[in-house]
Amino acid sequence: MDDLEREWFDSILSPRALVGVVRQHHPGVDGPYSWWSWLGQGFVNDTGWRIDYHLATPRLAQAAVAAGTDREPAADRRMSDHAPVVVDYDL
Repeated sequence: MDDLEREWFDSILSPRALVGVVRQHHPGVDGPYSWWSWLGQGFVNDTGWRIDYHLATPRLAQAAVAAGTDREPAADRRMSDHAPVVVDYDL
């Protein structure tokens, strides 16, 4: 996402009071990514995009103890160009 797309997405989240849980657990960094192109070496170089999200209300987001993506260890092991976004909660 570029900055304009991020601003738009943030404007959609604000009125609904939702939190991007993975971003909350990984502030100030580009990853973890959830999508890599099949072309080139994007997966190998971990040059991807964060285009899949796990959204939660602020109260539920506070209960998240871990968040990230379930990335395959090697490019030839992946079944999709996306990796699942996973969040663990302590409820």
